[in-house]
Amino acid sequence: MIERLNQAMDHIEDCLDREIDVAELARIAVTSEYHLRRMFSALAGMPLSEYVRRRRMTVAGAEVLAGGRTLLDVAVRYGYTSGEAFARAFRAVHGVGPGEARRTGAALQSQPRMSFRLVIEGSSSMRYRVVEKEEFLLVGRKARVPLVHEGVNPAIAAFIQGIGQETALRIHQLSDQLPEGVVSVCDDLDPSRAEGTELDYWHAALARPDAEVPDDLDSMVVPAGTWAVFESTGPFPLALQEMWRDVYTEWFPSNPYQNRPGPELLRTRPATGNEQTDAELWIPIVRAPGADS
Repeated sequence: MIERLNQAMDHIEDCLDREIDVAELARIAVTSEYHLRRMFSALAGMPLSEYVRRRRMTVAGAEVLAGGRTLLDVAVRYGYTSGEAFARAFRAVHGVGPGEARRTGAALQSQPRMSFRLVIEGSSSMRYRVVEKEEFLLVGRKARVPLVHEGVNPAIAAFIQGIGQETALRIHQLSDQLPEGVVSVCDDLDPSRAEGTELDYWHAALARPDAEVPDDLDSMVVPAGTWAVFESTGPFPLALQEMWRDVYTEWFPSNPYQNRPGPELLRTRPATGNEQTDAELWIPIVRAPGADS
């Protein structure tokens, strides 16, 4: 998988002066566009589109400073239909316009070319199981919140605090299947998973599809499918965020599965020990194309 991903990175370099077809990148990497975007973001720490923009502006910046072409020629070569659009993109990356950069020889930002490698440390292993789950109903309260990669998410904390104990208890009582009790659910994430992009956050329980839903609660039917269930114990929320990272950067590249659209479920409970949390993370998966049955 890592080798094919690096072949896709080579293709990006070959196409910096023309439109890059993400479907072709996904074909080279032998995965879906959806999974490619999510996996790239987890591995690289930035969305695929942002990496392409930075690389394109890096090589365009070199041409601007070289002075061999007019600024409009450089803009057109890298896919911009006007000098103004090129100048905006150039300034967003380099902090200075192309005209000023050429006149003054300003220092520009450089996005290094990326490649990926799998580092096996052997210091820890991931506990997981694969579960086939029938259709179920997600019932609870949801809110649209920004994504935060590290530390407590203030928007989620405020949302949960506003639910109230009585409503939280009613949600808990609706639970009738695994993962049991109240779970945290992330759904409808931006494919880039970039910091600050929005997602639907649910404080909810899993119930039968025919369960009666109170008028003041939100609900969503989740189709039957396959889930990878990961377990961890550690300090909250660091251990959970590291587990999410490791799933996408270590587990997926090493196993014959890929992520599929669907809500990600997180069940947490206090663990023995000071400030420790036991967690189960349910990720919707499907067998990767070409994987042995």
